[in-house]
Amino acid sequence: MTGRRRVLPRFRTLRARLTAGLVVLLAVSCAAVGVAAVVGVDGFLTGRLDEQLREAGVRFPASLEHGGASARADRVVDDHDGDEHGDTRRQPAGTFGARLVGGDVTQAAVVRSGSGPGDLSVALTARDERTLAAVPTDGRGHTVELSTLDHYRVTAAAGEDGDVLVVGLPLEPVEATVHRLLLVAGLVFGAALALTGVAGALWVRWSLRPLDRVAATATRVSELPLAGGEVVLPPRTPGTDTHSEVGRVATAFDRMLGHVEDALTKRHASEERLRRFAADASHELRTPVASVRGHAELALLHPDPVPEKVTRALERIAAESARMGEMVDEMLLLAQLDAGRGLERTPVDLTRLVLDSATDARAAGPGHRWTMELPEEPVTVTGDGHRLHQAVANLLANARVHTPVGTEVTVSLEAVGGTAADAGTAVLAVHDNGPGVPEDVMPGVFERFTRADRRRTDATGGGAGLGLSIVTAVVEAHGGGVTLESRPGSTTFTVRLPVS
Repeated sequence: MTGRRRVLPRFRTLRARLTAGLVVLLAVSCAAVGVAAVVGVDGFLTGRLDEQLREAGVRFPASLEHGGASARADRVVDDHDGDEHGDTRRQPAGTFGARLVGGDVTQAAVVRSGSGPGDLSVALTARDERTLAAVPTDGRGHTVELSTLDHYRVTAAAGEDGDVLVVGLPLEPVEATVHRLLLVAGLVFGAALALTGVAGALWVRWSLRPLDRVAATATRVSELPLAGGEVVLPPRTPGTDTHSEVGRVATAFDRMLGHVEDALTKRHASEERLRRFAADASHELRTPVASVRGHAELALLHPDPVPEKVTRALERIAAESARMGEMVDEMLLLAQLDAGRGLERTPVDLTRLVLDSATDARAAGPGHRWTMELPEEPVTVTGDGHRLHQAVANLLANARVHTPVGTEVTVSLEAVGGTAADAGTAVLAVHDNGPGVPEDVMPGVFERFTRADRRRTDATGGGAGLGLSIVTAVVEAHGGGVTLESRPGSTTFTVRLPVS
């Protein structure tokens, strides 16, 4: 048989756990003090009753046997005037007396407040008689429960005629005192627990203020873009006591933030140096590369006969110079985007841009099957048309270079505004049914100098693995994003850009 498990409430915060622990410990202490006080008072008052029973002796139950052995349990005989009663002199109200012969109760009476002749008898049930008969004759106090008289503290002693005399006092005053003590203790301890809970919560909250500041600082740090760029960490937690555990945690956290800030500052400085070096090197390389290419092309145009080997070498020089020039331009573009240089902000018709890019890709890869899915209405975004064209061209070139001849490449464009996540978004997708991106390449496919097929790229003189990184940099500079979904037979690059 199975059932739903009861889920107990859990205190998730340290403040709640400390407060709850404090209240629980105080409750246990109060309960221990209350139990000890009640047990002590009950024992003390019961002991006083036992002393009163010892002082009174069995005079009252002994006086009940004046009526003789034939007297009923509810009758006692007066020696002077024939009335049936016992000797009640100096007996407090509620005193109980009984005489037992052979285990049977022959007389039983109780002293009542303002009692007169004939008012002392009490009726006992068979169960009461068995209870009285079970009281040992050791002269010590014992607690019994009589059906008509409630709880009594009784003591039994052997009489002179072979009978047993039982005398007792009511426990009602003791029980009333104990109950009142319980009520008072409950009220006092309940109020103390409530006040302690409130005061403890305030005290714990005040004591844990440095931890709250540490948590707030950590939250702000977690929201900072630490992946790149200059990072300014929030101020440290001031006024912490290094002698307390909480203060040591705050101090250690501040020290850690200091180390992190130093490391981020050094990393940013290193990135700036590399960025400036890449930009400067790219800029400086453009002129000599262009010069080498120009001289190679000029030599190829020479009218005099040139040996075939020399012609081949000049053609390779021109081709490699062109490829190097493209690489230099790409590196310079990435350096400019990393530096945050502003792009043009003009309306760009993505529909026309995709159409032109797909036409160029069809001319460059006639062996592929090219398909376009464009909306009837133009999709316009605000940005740099030249850079966006370069990003789309890189995606199409990537699909052409890394898929075999005969692969179907589909370029689709739509404006999405149906959901909150994609409201006002232009979605451009480039899909092909080629072999897909290798699993070991997918995690870093958008990183720089990543090549899906190094052998083929080197053999064909392809790019340096900067195409997709340029796509990512251009799209992110326009406030968009690029994603990849790939498996054998299906690869899709999706670009999302905010529409105008």
